Amino acid sequence: MRADVKYEGMRWTTVGPKAQPDVNIVLEPPLADPNASPADRHVMKEMLAKGFLRGVNFSTLDCDATFEHIRAGGGEVLQEPMDQAYGVRDCAFRDPSGNMIRFSQPKA
Repeated sequence: MRADVKYEGMRWTTVGPKAQPDVNIVLEPPLADPNASPADRHVMKEMLAKGFLRGVNFSTLDCDATFEHIRAGGGEVLQEPMDQAYGVRDCAFRDPSGNMIRFSQPKA
């Protein structure tokens, strides 16, 4: 993690690969928009809780090892590693801001 920012009731996290310090991926909940109305915030919160909002997908060379590493660090598991019909083995977590993070490995 490169940054974990809290500002006026909002929060976002910045991550990136160690080997690429110039690549920054910002993860934030859809509720982070300070201009959103209370009604919009309520709807977005409900959609996020139901898993309807998409997340971030990463490729990994070893889905099971990635899964174990993140779970051991306290990651909130949404899906344990499993083979998918569309040619990958993947797993999913929810980050501290509510974003779904998925890791996939192409099946051999």
